Amino acid sequence: MASLRVMLVAGARPNFMKVAPIWYAIQKRGGISVILVHTGQHYDPNMSDVFFAELGLPQPDEFLGVGSGTHAEQTARVMLAFEPVLEKYKPDVVVVVGDVNSTLACALVAVKRGVKVAHVEAGLRSGDRTMPEEINRIATDAISDYLFTPSRDADANLLGEGIPAERIFFVGNVMVDTLLAHREKAIQHSSILQQLDLGERQYAVITLHRPSNVDSEEALHRMVEVILAVQKRLPVVLPLHPRTRSRLGDRVKVLAEEGVILLEPLGYLDFLRLMCSARVVLTDSGGIQEETTMLGVPCLTMRENTERPVTLTQGTNHLVGASPEHIITSLEKDVLSKEEHRQYTLPEGWDGHAAERIVDTLIALWSCKY
Repeated sequence: MASLRVMLVAGARPNFMKVAPIWYAIQKRGGISVILVHTGQHYDPNMSDVFFAELGLPQPDEFLGVGSGTHAEQTARVMLAFEPVLEKYKPDVVVVVGDVNSTLACALVAVKRGVKVAHVEAGLRSGDRTMPEEINRIATDAISDYLFTPSRDADANLLGEGIPAERIFFVGNVMVDTLLAHREKAIQHSSILQQLDLGERQYAVITLHRPSNVDSEEALHRMVEVILAVQKRLPVVLPLHPRTRSRLGDRVKVLAEEGVILLEPLGYLDFLRLMCSARVVLTDSGGIQEETTMLGVPCLTMRENTERPVTLTQGTNHLVGASPEHIITSLEKDVLSKEEHRQYTLPEGWDGHAAERIVDTLIALWSCKY
């Protein structure tokens, strides 16, 4: 039987934690060759290079270097750059992860060239089509051949959209694979708490990057109000996404003057260490909702919806919207008034073996061809 050729595609910071365990699982198995492609959607070294190094990934076989731009520009540049790479390597299956523009762009190119597409983290839905990521998720799932889901609600979403059951494979959460593989290393080797003079459970971590929270003056005003209100209760650590720093402008100085600890984007190990010991994390990120649940750390998600409802029903996540009043009320009621967070259970498949199940399934599907 011919060797299975898998092309793994990563484009942005959240993708790297999903690609890494799949790459490692492939290395453990015989009869598979892997091509690693980095589209360069996140091109800042702090958003990209440091993650490859800390996760132990090799330099990508191909770096497309597409950079920033509007959603249309970025998607188009990825498609144009990816097509000759696909022709060069002729993989049997292209594995795309998550919901960034690179995910949809590479899936489109592959399926139009007759190459099988596997989507990891398929089936997640927020129900909010104003989010670009939601469009990417829906479109990628519609054209993919194999849909690897992280939770049972994702299976139900896909079935409800008419996806045949034989294309859906529940495998669990690959981000959890990466977290479990690196948690102890982060605790033992990261010195970020000492550098910032932070004590265990004595601070809050805040991350912001969604357009709904940073792209308008009104939204920015609300978020600055939230940050300053939290700062009055707990020291705030705020790693600034490049887009967020740009949008904040002179407000960065105001935050610094009020004592907010402003940081450049952190590497994976330092950020994981910060989350491990935080009293609470406030975020509009998808992946952080999952990571905080795995760590048992309270999370306040500053959005009106989430594509990860399992973190609300089984995890440590609270959906608090974007109203400063609601956010601070939840902080007081659900976090600061309690010694420990509510009892919770980990969702099914959050066991550190999701990537192995993905690779096993790909091999089984490939074997059926021969």
